Amino acid sequence: MDLKYNSIFNSITETEVEEEVLVEKENVNSIVLYNDEVNTFDFVIETLIDVCEHELEQATQCTYIVHYKGKCDVKNGEYTKLKPICSELLRRGLNAEIE
Repeated sequence: MDLKYNSIFNSITETEVEEEVLVEKENVNSIVLYNDEVNTFDFVIETLIDVCEHELEQATQCTYIVHYKGKCDVKNGEYTKLKPICSELLRRGLNAEIE
């Protein structure tokens, strides 16, 4: 009897966890930073630290990814929280959008 109960309990728990993960993913957007031929590495790194609150290492990694891959997700969250951050990146001359 304990085995059947545990099996049923595990199925219910797994289903609930899957539903919670799906709901969380639906509310997450990303700011995508795109490569350009205008801004220097140092400027992009400094901007990511200042605007996106990245640590130096994270900002440096994102900058290299943008340079070599053409784009990089630099910030994730709810749209309303990302909008002013993306606007500031654009104001400073970077090429970014919320996806």
